[in-house]
Amino acid sequence: MDKGKIIIWGNTKVNGADIGNGTSIGRNCVIRPDVQIGTGCKIQDNVLIYKGVFIEDNVFIGPSVVFTNILTPRAEFPRMDQIKRTEVYTGASIGANSTIVCGVTIGSYAMVGAGSVVTKDVPSFSLVYGNPARHRGWVCRCGEKVASQGDQCKDCA
Repeated sequence: MDKGKIIIWGNTKVNGADIGNGTSIGRNCVIRPDVQIGTGCKIQDNVLIYKGVFIEDNVFIGPSVVFTNILTPRAEFPRMDQIKRTEVYTGASIGANSTIVCGVTIGSYAMVGAGSVVTKDVPSFSLVYGNPARHRGWVCRCGEKVASQGDQCKDCA
C-alpha cells in the first residue's frame, strides 16, 4: 500500500475524524467526529469508532470491532458530555469482534484476542483475551508469544 494515501472502502462513513497517511479503512465502517487515527493503521470491515477514541500509528483493528464512548447510555437522557476517552497506542492489535469499553488504554504492541471485551487498561506488549479480557501472557513487537514483558522472540532477537 502507498504509505502516503488514505484508503477508504465502500459504504464507510467518516465524519470529522483526523486520519493519518497510509491508513486503510475497510467496508461498512463508521468513524465519528473527534476521533484521531494515526499513520499506517489497518482498520478492517464493519468497525465502529465513536467520538473520543485516539489511535496511534500502525494499529491493527480486526473486523467488527466496536469502541464505545459512554458508560451508561440512554436514549431518553443524552450524555454526550460524559464521553470517556479511549487510547490505543502504537503497534497494538485488536482481534475481530472485540468490544472496547470506553475509558481504557491499550498499550503499545499489546494484543487483544478475537471476541474479547476489554474493560480495563491493557499494558504494553500484553496478550489479553476473554470476556472480560484478562492478561494471558506477553508478546514480542512482532506479535509472537514471549516469556515476559520486553522480551523478543527468536526471530526478532
